[in-house]
Amino acid sequence: MDPKLILTVCLFLISATAIADYVRPQPRKTLRFSWNPKPPNYPQQVHISLAGDRHMRVTWVTVDKYSPSIVEYGTSPGRYSSIANGESTSYSYLFYSSGKIHHTVIGPLEHNTIYFYRCGGQGPDLQLKTPPAQFPVTFAVAGDLGQTGWTKTTLDHIDRCNYDLHLLPGDLSYADYLQHRWDTFGELVQPLASARPWMVTEGNHEEENIPLLKDGFESYNSRWKMPFEESGSSSNLYYSFEVAGVHVIMLGSYVDYDEQSDQYRWLKVDLSKVDRKKTPWLIVLFHVPWYNSNKAHQGEGDDMMTAMEPLLYAANVDIVLAGHVHAYERTKRVNTGRVDPCGTVHITIGDGGNREGLAHRYVNPQPEWSVFREASFGHGELKIANSTHAFWSWHRNDDDEPVRSDQVWITSLISSGCVAEKKNERRKILMAP
Repeated sequence: MDPKLILTVCLFLISATAIADYVRPQPRKTLRFSWNPKPPNYPQQVHISLAGDRHMRVTWVTVDKYSPSIVEYGTSPGRYSSIANGESTSYSYLFYSSGKIHHTVIGPLEHNTIYFYRCGGQGPDLQLKTPPAQFPVTFAVAGDLGQTGWTKTTLDHIDRCNYDLHLLPGDLSYADYLQHRWDTFGELVQPLASARPWMVTEGNHEEENIPLLKDGFESYNSRWKMPFEESGSSSNLYYSFEVAGVHVIMLGSYVDYDEQSDQYRWLKVDLSKVDRKKTPWLIVLFHVPWYNSNKAHQGEGDDMMTAMEPLLYAANVDIVLAGHVHAYERTKRVNTGRVDPCGTVHITIGDGGNREGLAHRYVNPQPEWSVFREASFGHGELKIANSTHAFWSWHRNDDDEPVRSDQVWITSLISSGCVAEKKNERRKILMAP
């Protein structure tokens, strides 16, 4: 047999074997939650979020509508040196009535410190860790979570990550009008969400709108209150916060975003206030990706991109994180559809574990701006090492093991000279009336 033919056959077999090594996973069934009755005043669905400088918001639910919205906390287990009073709300949705939803802000807190706390004077002694004041700081990122077997795997993998905050770009519970699923989701994520801040923004599965009866996002807004008031926003659907040298902006893909909208005006003001000497990194999250070479949800982010990309470009946004597409994709620095060294790195990570499955089909040929794309469940980790460098990695859920499948060092725009180069453009666009 011709040696060249033998070599060709061997290379083909090796290539075929390498491709066959990884079999894309199928969707997993929605988790079943056993009935576990608790006393009416027992705190359930506990999660925490940042609430302004050195403050944390603790949220939980009780069946008892008379349970107090108090949080006791301190730096020693079982010994509470401080107590804070908060507020509560509830809502009804057709035949469903929520429990009493408590929101209590605690602080001021020390940075990078473990606190022990108890909600409503009842329940277990929980603990949380506050983020650091300086670099490094690490974010865990997973969108489109849902409540499936893959969700559980993703959460288990995130739990192994030494992270400071969780960022979630929309589609949390996949309740989709079935309100008890909000309750089971709260219980599912409590082990992680009660220990590290979860900063979230809404997706399409949070928009539980019933014409003439219910406005969208009532369930989401009641349960997942974010620091919108602390950041000067008039809506819980978009806000910003700062942590350890990073300014993070959470935008709403399902609220008005044109130049006449409140969200657009708020974004201009927020971006104009960013001090890149204090926060050299600027990160933005929203649900629907602007740069997407998957055939799923093609073009759905175009209108928002047309309206807001000039603002983000002028402000030198380093990284955009989005969800919605049930797959993973990372771009080069890009602006107006073209590779641009002073543009933004866009990352789509809507692969947390939703019940709808993965989006397998991609547009070919692969666009010049697209670096890496794969339809798999997983999560991301973003470690901001210092003012100039960050390390991004994406971890595929491969046979229930977190396999690092994509990684890259990202250099900040402030260190590349782009911020200084676009100083006049920034002033012209962001300061214009």
